[in-house]
Amino acid sequence: MSNETSTLWPFAEFAANLKPEDLPDDVVHAAKRCLLDWFAAFLPGTVEAPATLLTKAMSDCIGRGGARLYPGGQETDARTAAFINGAASHTVEFDDIYRNALYHPGVPVISAALAIAQARGVSGDKLLTGIVAGYEVSNRLGAAANPAHYEFWHTTGTIGTFGAAAAAANILGLTAEQTMHALANAGTMAAGLQQAFRADAMSKPLHGSHAAERGVTVALAAEQGVTGAPDILDGPVGFGNAMCLNGMAKEQPDWAKAAETLGSDYLIKQTTTKNHAACGHTHAAIDGVLLLSRENGLTPADVKEIRVGSYQKAEELCGNIHPKTAFEAKFSLVYCCSAAMLWGSVRMAAFAPERLADQENREFMKRITLVTDPECQGNFPALRSAKVEIETTDGRVLKHYATTRRGDPDAPLSDSELEEKYRELAGPVLGDAEAESLLAAIWGIDRVDNARDLVGAPAQAAQ
Repeated sequence: MSNETSTLWPFAEFAANLKPEDLPDDVVHAAKRCLLDWFAAFLPGTVEAPATLLTKAMSDCIGRGGARLYPGGQETDARTAAFINGAASHTVEFDDIYRNALYHPGVPVISAALAIAQARGVSGDKLLTGIVAGYEVSNRLGAAANPAHYEFWHTTGTIGTFGAAAAAANILGLTAEQTMHALANAGTMAAGLQQAFRADAMSKPLHGSHAAERGVTVALAAEQGVTGAPDILDGPVGFGNAMCLNGMAKEQPDWAKAAETLGSDYLIKQTTTKNHAACGHTHAAIDGVLLLSRENGLTPADVKEIRVGSYQKAEELCGNIHPKTAFEAKFSLVYCCSAAMLWGSVRMAAFAPERLADQENREFMKRITLVTDPECQGNFPALRSAKVEIETTDGRVLKHYATTRRGDPDAPLSDSELEEKYRELAGPVLGDAEAESLLAAIWGIDRVDNARDLVGAPAQAAQ
């Protein structure tokens, strides 16, 4: 097979040839929003495990290189930065989503892009361009692979490897042929099993780590001439046959169709911004509970029962009715809906130790049931919906059909709401003044001469 006949070739050509001047204004703005949202999810993760533990584990790699670790600003190499930052950005469950791919693109793509951009000292507009390249390539591959792929595989760890590779390749200025080889090797290094996040383990953030670091690695290797298998997607024992055929799909994904709109329809503009600090499969139900309680002035004492109908994957991944840890609670729809009812929001505070131990919450959770609703199931994965019924103690039945989630492309957070989310999450880590400085730098990233300057004041002081 020649390189030009590879199913990867259109993706490689796009990623290699994309330039800052090619990006429409609305795409630039969308990329800035993704970068801001990544920092919002990332910064609180930097001071929690596993990122804190990974920093210790990789201490021999810290103190050399042009990439940065946050919040302290330590220098390290691009691969180490991508790995640690990838984990941090996927820890507090506030990271972005491309729903058609069942995928968190920012985790692998931005973690890789920022690391390699800082290591090479490239400009902010080149960083943004790499981010767009990574989102566009991986969003399409992920949408083509799913929903069948998602039965066993964690898309952020698997497809994310392609996205990280595309972003790094673009920033490094690789040729289309080099980029194709980077993507080919990304395909054989893709990994991330769903079993890993059906237990109280630190493995799920490591999927993002692996994808970001592998993407950087294969791009650096391709820069030096390391080749990959051009037919890694559609070969007889390639990605498609191995990881996308499991009884849900009769044939391989249509990889060629996935590439058709590259450069004309920018999918980064369809990014979902999380409004709750929990698994995205809980969000529509949370939205429904919040809306009904606020519109009707409900208190917990007014509620006899809450019935939630959603799609099968929500029930499968978020059906834990006895969560014991913060991680488990973030994947418990009954916990999240109870938190919404009792405390009026499901942000970081909802998963604090005292909240996890709150007996009123534990008792209220018993009033909530979750089932698969045929209509919600039929609309999945294009829509993440939920039907919420609240039966009150005085006999009323209040209903709301959340056809989408707050923060989805059809119900987006405004720029000011995104900034509020960022301040809430970044302020406690950086301090308010430093968080504001970084916020301004992100909105003006296309005017930053060196991506290494995208650090808060504490990081700068540590130099």
